[in-house]
Amino acid sequence: MLNPASPLARLMAVPMRPGIVTWLGVRPMRLAPMLTPAAITLTPGHGVIGDHYSSVTQGARQVTIIADEHLAAIGSYLGQDSAPPELLRRNVVVRGINLGALKSRRFRLGAALLECSGECHPCSKMERLLGVGGYNAVRGHGGITARVLEGGELRVGDAIFALD
Repeated sequence: MLNPASPLARLMAVPMRPGIVTWLGVRPMRLAPMLTPAAITLTPGHGVIGDHYSSVTQGARQVTIIADEHLAAIGSYLGQDSAPPELLRRNVVVRGINLGALKSRRFRLGAALLECSGECHPCSKMERLLGVGGYNAVRGHGGITARVLEGGELRVGDAIFALD
């Protein structure tokens, strides 16, 4: 834990530019194809309503978020322009904000209040879904997981911004 008075801690706490939601996805069942609804509802203690994780996510992985910029990086590692968001199986894609800077912070995602709970590491499905090298392409670029503290609806075009 950093000393809050240290120069690095002060730099890490400066305001950052907000980002924007560019894509939404819901996994209705474990291996089912992703659905891309116009809006999703986030609820405390459960996450994304209609997502197969929503009934079992009392812990840290209630919502998964990845940066659009990282989809381009993952695609580049695979010899493509970008990785399709539905293959990464995350709930939310955002653009214009460094998700790593949200570590240990609370943030607004649309109307909801969330708290970053950790990194979203790739699973073995990435090799099957993205092809050879898929797992390693996602390493370090899988986004974050978050807990829902206050629920709300989320739509493409909504903002994401840090609070504290």
